[in-house]
Amino acid sequence: MAGGLEPHLEALRRELHGPAVLSVLIALIAVAITFLIWRFVQGRRSSRKAVLLLGLCDAGKTLLFARLLSGRYRDTQTSITDSSAVYRVSRDKSTNVTLIDLPGHESLRLQFLERFKAAARAIVFVVDSVAFQREVKDVAEFLYQVLVDSTVLRNAPALLIACNKQDVTMAKSAKLIQQQLEKELNTLRVTRSAAPTSLDGSATGVPAQLGKKGKDFDFSQLPMKVEFVECSARGSKGEEGEADLEGLEKWLVKVA
Repeated sequence: MAGGLEPHLEALRRELHGPAVLSVLIALIAVAITFLIWRFVQGRRSSRKAVLLLGLCDAGKTLLFARLLSGRYRDTQTSITDSSAVYRVSRDKSTNVTLIDLPGHESLRLQFLERFKAAARAIVFVVDSVAFQREVKDVAEFLYQVLVDSTVLRNAPALLIACNKQDVTMAKSAKLIQQQLEKELNTLRVTRSAAPTSLDGSATGVPAQLGKKGKDFDFSQLPMKVEFVECSARGSKGEEGEADLEGLEKWLVKVA
C-alpha cells in the first residue's frame, strides 16, 4: 500500500518545488506585503483626526471656527492660543474630526503649527480676500513655511485655501488668489534656493524643495491635494444672516 502511494507523493513533491508553485508563492507574499503597507498607511491616517485652521491675523479663522460649530455669529478677537472642538461633518453619520483654530500672529503661528502638525489630517488655510492684495507677500510667506515643513510634506494632509470675506464687494476671487499665490511662492522658492552655502559646500538653512525643479511653481506639483473655495464666515447679511460655508462643509465631508 505504502509502496503504491510513493510515486504519487514524489510527484506531489516535485510539483510543490516547481516554477508554477514558486510563482504563486511569490505573488501571495507580494499581496501580503502590499496589504500590510496599506494597513500601516491607513492606520497612520486614521490616527490623524485634526483639521487645522491656519492663516494671518484677522483672516476670519475664529469666526469661521465658531460658525462651523454652532452656525451662529459671534464677536471675536485676535487669538493668542489654540481652540479645539469636535466637529460632526454630516448629520446622517457619526464621522467627525477635531477642528483646531491656531493663532495667526507672526510670533505665535509657527510655534502652534509645530505642536499640532503631526496630528493634521487636513489643513484649512484661511485668506482674507479683501485685504489679500495688501497682504499677499505675508500670506505667501506663511504658506511657504507650511508647505516646506518636513512633517507636512511626509504626511501630505489635504489642503484647502479658504478665500474668506466674499460677502464684501472688493473681495478678490479664488482664481486670482490662486494665481497670485503661485507667483509669490515661485519667487520665494527662487530666493530661498539661492541661500548661502557653508565652507564645505553644503547649503545652510535651505528648506525642502517646493514644487518641481526647473518649472514655475503651481499647486498641482505638491504631494497633497490642494483645493480653493470661496466662503464668507460673516455672511452677506452680516451678523443676522447665514454664513456662506457650503463649499468648506462639503470639503470637510470629503476629507473626514
